[in-house]
Amino acid sequence: MRAQPNALKDYTHFLDIPTRWSDNDVYGHINNAVYYLYFDTVVNEYLIQKGLLDIETSDIIGLVVKTNCDYFAPAAFPDIIKAGLRVANLGNSSVTYEIGLFRNDEEEACAQGQFTHVYVDKRFRRPVELSDKMRAALEILKK
Repeated sequence: MRAQPNALKDYTHFLDIPTRWSDNDVYGHINNAVYYLYFDTVVNEYLIQKGLLDIETSDIIGLVVKTNCDYFAPAAFPDIIKAGLRVANLGNSSVTYEIGLFRNDEEEACAQGQFTHVYVDKRFRRPVELSDKMRAALEILKK
């Protein structure tokens, strides 16, 4: 069964992402691979904003182990993408984020997907348990 687009109200945290001329492909819309960059941007923006990730000094990092995206309507430069973020699942060392991408002022997602991080020790790349601080910040995003 084909996925149905979520509504803007289904998400908890938002980030406006301006599209760039270079995001368009030869077909005149945002290239499918760029949507994953938007996913990565909203997830990491939230983590940085909440003090959970310092990209230069954090001893714990999130490695992407799974992503997927469903596309419903094309976006193109110069659209503004509103990225909505929520958490679908919190494990011991993993988090599955759900992201909805909305064109301009639209209330229905033009694309949506999931992005799963496993949090690991930066040096040894072994899974580590989510800290209480991280778990609390991510609980806020649970659907």
